[in-house]
Amino acid sequence: MTPRVPRLSSLWAIMKKPRAAVGSRHRKKASSQEGRENHNLSNNQAKPSAPGAGLSRRQKEAVLQVPVSSYHLFRDAAEVTVFRESLLSWYDREKRDLPWRRLAEGEGDLDRRAYAVWVSEVMLQQTQVATVINYYTRWMQKWPTLQSLASASLEEVNQLWAGLGYYSRGRRLQEGARKVVEELEGHVPRTAETLQRLLPGVGRYTAGAIASIAFGQATGVVDGNVVRVLCRVRAIGADPSSTLVSQQLWSLAQQLVDPVRPGDFNQAAMELGATVCTPQRPLCSQCPVQSLCRAHQRVEWEQLQASQSLPGSPDVEECVSNNGQCQLCAPPTEPWDQTLGVANFPRKASRRAPRAECSAICVLEQPRALGGAQILLVQRPNSGLLAGLWEFPSVTVEPSGQHQHKALLQELQSWAGPLPATRLQHLGQVVHTFSHIKMTYHVYGLALGGETPVTITPPGARWLTREEFRTAAISTAMKKVFRVYEDQQPGTCKSSKKSRVSTLSSQKKLSQGQQVLDSFFQPQIPTDTPRFDGAAQ
Repeated sequence: MTPRVPRLSSLWAIMKKPRAAVGSRHRKKASSQEGRENHNLSNNQAKPSAPGAGLSRRQKEAVLQVPVSSYHLFRDAAEVTVFRESLLSWYDREKRDLPWRRLAEGEGDLDRRAYAVWVSEVMLQQTQVATVINYYTRWMQKWPTLQSLASASLEEVNQLWAGLGYYSRGRRLQEGARKVVEELEGHVPRTAETLQRLLPGVGRYTAGAIASIAFGQATGVVDGNVVRVLCRVRAIGADPSSTLVSQQLWSLAQQLVDPVRPGDFNQAAMELGATVCTPQRPLCSQCPVQSLCRAHQRVEWEQLQASQSLPGSPDVEECVSNNGQCQLCAPPTEPWDQTLGVANFPRKASRRAPRAECSAICVLEQPRALGGAQILLVQRPNSGLLAGLWEFPSVTVEPSGQHQHKALLQELQSWAGPLPATRLQHLGQVVHTFSHIKMTYHVYGLALGGETPVTITPPGARWLTREEFRTAAISTAMKKVFRVYEDQQPGTCKSSKKSRVSTLSSQKKLSQGQQVLDSFFQPQIPTDTPRFDGAAQ
């Protein structure tokens, strides 16, 4: 086969290439009207993002020095126009009916529209759509405006967020709401650049999503779904988390975004990655941009090569770099896997295994307390892991488990006074994986019998009834710990499925990914974290 040798052009040159003119195409009347309204904003007019926005000086210099094969780019206006039209037409037919979309589309007030989008984007970071829907609905019912969220307590925010994971997201969201209300006169910044610069916890992706969906700014976005779509459409096999590839993806997103319907286009790209161009078993036959997909072309070429029914070699374009080492192609150490098809793209980024930590933790209960049985909870520090949430008293211990009984008893007595050491019983273990920590909880229980009820507790501690506990701002990990305690109480069925899952001795060995899902998505980015797990709007 004699492949066509593509020209080489620098990434920075492509990023500065003028946006192609938009051809005549069908637009929804409402969407066109909304686009005109947003582009006619006077003092806060939404302007297109500069192609190089978000790059540091050093990154720009690095980009200038690296040639990129045009095989991985959209080389002319016609391709871009076909991509936009095909994707938007598909989205208009197939988009899911989601509560944040309904709110944004039906809200005339720009600040309330931005708030509705902002909440959804923060919740969707690293979290599946099906999980977010219920949380989003309850959140917007409780705090329908930025002003109502700004006046809420952190305890209320944590309580509603409990079980959703990545708890700093809720805290940062409220901090942002307070800044808008107290420092920005209640108005959300109108551009991606000012959103990212002024609001805590809002990074490049979230800023672009809010600016395009709420304000109609023609700025592209890149989340996990968009990464997958772009890597397949342009056959980018290099590590998408590398600086070079990441900036190339942002450049492609900016080149492709539709200037009249930027919000719909960005949502369509994410929707495509979430529902059609999925990580495994993608539905290529349903893809609206299949004709432009280089990954699909590669699959067809590989299938023809393996077939003996057709003589000769098909004329299929491939990447040929002048030096033979294209920075956007997969490295030679990762050859094509015929069984994966288009799922050969993108390359899976290497991830650090979460570090292992151990903690001894105790459910301390007063069964005979006035008003009913009560459980002791203590509040975590206001920074770090699970900041501000309530948990059972605990101490960090060595994996060997030495001296954990004594250390835990001392911790309990610092909160509740003298306690009978002989009643502190080990009940089992719970393994809970956070994003960067694999935590093993050694679960203990201590039920006070005829002792005088503890009525005085120091700051940072409180006694709750079981009913209050179930609605408190506690993490999923604490719910698992309490489940182990409940399963050891008289009259509890210890052969239940929940009990078998909760204790380490009977827990099935799960993969790291399954543990992360179990940790964060039952019941159910940080600063801004792109969604890399298949979540989408």
